[in-house]
Amino acid sequence: MEKRSQFDQFEASELFCPRCRAARPVRRHLLLVLPSGNKYEYRCSVCGTTVGGKDDNDASEFAEILRRT
Repeated sequence: MEKRSQFDQFEASELFCPRCRAARPVRRHLLLVLPSGNKYEYRCSVCGTTVGGKDDNDASEFAEILRRT
């Protein structure tokens, strides 16, 4: 029997902001497109402070960029 993961990937919708001193909604910003995947940072939607980050393993965007050049 194949065991499937219940959660493929998590997306943060709210994180603690040290500047606001409260949990706030966040926005995800793409920082880098790498051969191994993309690197994102989460910023507070109120003050813009960086409150976290995420790396994914989806290299499809990198492959698409290479095809265009």
